[in-house]
Amino acid sequence: MRAHEIDYHIYGEEMQYVEIELDQNEGVIAEAGSFMMMHEGIKMETIFGDGSKQNEGFLGSILGAGKRLLTGESLFMTAFYNTLNIKRSVSFASPYPGKILAVDLTKFGGKVICQKDAFLCAAKGVSVGIEFSKRLGRGLFGGEGFIMQKLEGDGMAFVHAGGTLATKELKAGEKLRVDTGCIVGFTQNIDYDIEFVGGIKNSVFGGEGLFFATLTGPGTVYIQSLPFSRLAGRVLAALPKGNNNKGEGSVLGGLGDLLGGDNRF
Repeated sequence: MRAHEIDYHIYGEEMQYVEIELDQNEGVIAEAGSFMMMHEGIKMETIFGDGSKQNEGFLGSILGAGKRLLTGESLFMTAFYNTLNIKRSVSFASPYPGKILAVDLTKFGGKVICQKDAFLCAAKGVSVGIEFSKRLGRGLFGGEGFIMQKLEGDGMAFVHAGGTLATKELKAGEKLRVDTGCIVGFTQNIDYDIEFVGGIKNSVFGGEGLFFATLTGPGTVYIQSLPFSRLAGRVLAALPKGNNNKGEGSVLGGLGDLLGGDNRF
């Protein structure tokens, strides 16, 4: 199925959203919870999987939905269609501070691989599937397990990166070492593996884990500065434990919280 041709514009800096403009009968698919706003005339429909195998009947839809379960996503996605004969827009927001990356799959041989929670939305017809790791080490220690997502087709797809997004173009044989959680995605010719950090002091006291991800060219790699797991870990570490709330460093401590309107006891 050929993907629908869509126009788009990305707004914002730290908390971005993408506005997608649809002609009549054009559509876009999105992960549940990413919807922000839409014009009158946009029809919303819940579908099995990504809807790219609709011509293969019910069985094709079930297979597509089953692949999403393996990546930890819901069986269903949401499709948005323009039912009017004038251009209408629908917008999707990033789930936490970062950047939205627009990927034209036709420029990368019709396939890009990304981490499981990076996908935001795509033109109707783009396939959101799974990419199995063929290496035991990568599956066990790579941070993303044995399964990543693959985006296939000839349309536009949008993925989200936490913090600042870095784009690296690797030449043939050129290697880049990355924290396993900082990978957003890469093109299909990139060789992805893991590498032991090495050294007892580095391994035990380095605080960076035991393994790097190694990405070898040729191809394009997208790296994020703030993985959601890192952000969530910092938030959990800062949560008050019992009565140990320090008042964010205030000299008044708990009294400062009361004066500031925080009346928890």
